[in-house]
Amino acid sequence: MKPKISIIILNWNGWEDTLECLESINRINYPNYDILVVDNGSEDESISKIHEYAEGLSLYNHDHRELTLFEYIKYDDDLDDDYFKLNSNQRLVLIKNDNNIGFSAGNNIGIKFSLKNLKSEYVLLLNNDTVVQENFLDELVDFAEKELEIGIVGPGVYFYDKPEELAYIGHNINLCNARISDPPALNTEPKQLDYVVGCGLLIKRVVIEKVGLLDTDYFLYYEDADWCLRAKKIGYKVFYVPRSKIYHKISCKKRSVTSYYYGNRNSFLIVKKNRDFKGICYLKMFINKMMLSLYLIVTGSRKEGFAVIKAVYDGISGHYGPKLL
Repeated sequence: MKPKISIIILNWNGWEDTLECLESINRINYPNYDILVVDNGSEDESISKIHEYAEGLSLYNHDHRELTLFEYIKYDDDLDDDYFKLNSNQRLVLIKNDNNIGFSAGNNIGIKFSLKNLKSEYVLLLNNDTVVQENFLDELVDFAEKELEIGIVGPGVYFYDKPEELAYIGHNINLCNARISDPPALNTEPKQLDYVVGCGLLIKRVVIEKVGLLDTDYFLYYEDADWCLRAKKIGYKVFYVPRSKIYHKISCKKRSVTSYYYGNRNSFLIVKKNRDFKGICYLKMFINKMMLSLYLIVTGSRKEGFAVIKAVYDGISGHYGPKLL
């Protein structure tokens, strides 16, 4: 019997992407999985559209296949006994959060529900704006099962609109400035990395039990890197698996104020958590980020520039968690 996998998809005002993602998952070859959609307090039609999809009424449900929807409002709710009478492709769990609690906390809700109720051997974090290849999960699991020391694996992430072009495979990270570097994008051999990205990350249950959940201080950005680094500290390996492929709707839009804030603030947090001697690192980061903020302000991106200044202050002073911008 193949190991049991919990696939967790976080949705926030993105039902169209989520339904397309669900449809691709329901066509995979892997036989033993659960799908949990965690809705982060969406204010659009997400909940009703997910219901339509489960009822076979959505245009995204190409075969008009009906699923039994199991709906919960708390991670510690007990799963309905009828759930286990259905096959993987006949059921769907929906957990509804009251508000947007961020990527880390939202996924943690799904992880805790999964570990409590589903006894899964692996958890897969999957962005709602991805679609997957039919064999992507088989390839990830088969590789992870090769060694006990392999704790986390990730697929090759390809552009959704250019499916032959590899976007990234994961990253290495400099723990003095939090800058990431991309290894050569070879798509033929597995490669050990510092981290694979949270848009498609498969982690063993035993690793979660040892290192804990995603750190909610990050709220958004760097939480996947931190998780992988924590696993590596206790001896687990992180690998990119080239035979596994997903397709990500990577946006080329201008960076938002939110991304400037959390990206810059959390770079301080990951250095703080993962480097012993960080004084000189903080100084270098401070100088570089203040230069960035000045550049943004003088070139007309005032909100973004001031977001970087706030990020530097909060990052150094230790004001983490969700912030209103």
